[in-house]
Amino acid sequence: MTHPFGTEITDTEIRDQFAAAQGWEARYKQLILLAKQLPPLADEHRVDANAIHGCESQAWLIGECGQDGRWQFHCDSDARIVKGLMAVVLAALSNKTAADITAFNIDAYFEELQLLNHLSPSRGNGLRAVVSAIKANAKT
Repeated sequence: MTHPFGTEITDTEIRDQFAAAQGWEARYKQLILLAKQLPPLADEHRVDANAIHGCESQAWLIGECGQDGRWQFHCDSDARIVKGLMAVVLAALSNKTAADITAFNIDAYFEELQLLNHLSPSRGNGLRAVVSAIKANAKT
């Protein structure tokens, strides 16, 4: 499985992009741009077994661990903002080992990006559901 963006986008690059974005509107636009960069999942992966529960929107996740012990995840959603939020998560957690995924401080990452303050409670819960699903995959 290839990197979800086709090329590696790291959490450092996401941090830089969001640091340069002035205000919530600019961050929102950045999320939409990231959503457009994330390729859609094929229809055969948009099944209940891959559904992320806890998200109001329809959302799916697939993951695969390579021989090097690094995980690659692909997510998709029927909602653009959710897909953009997924892209932020994938940049942080894809191409990492299970230990790296577990150790990554996702709350500090979201705080630094100034995302959670502007999300509805249901979107915040959905974002946490994506992270939980990735961590659960990495434990298997």
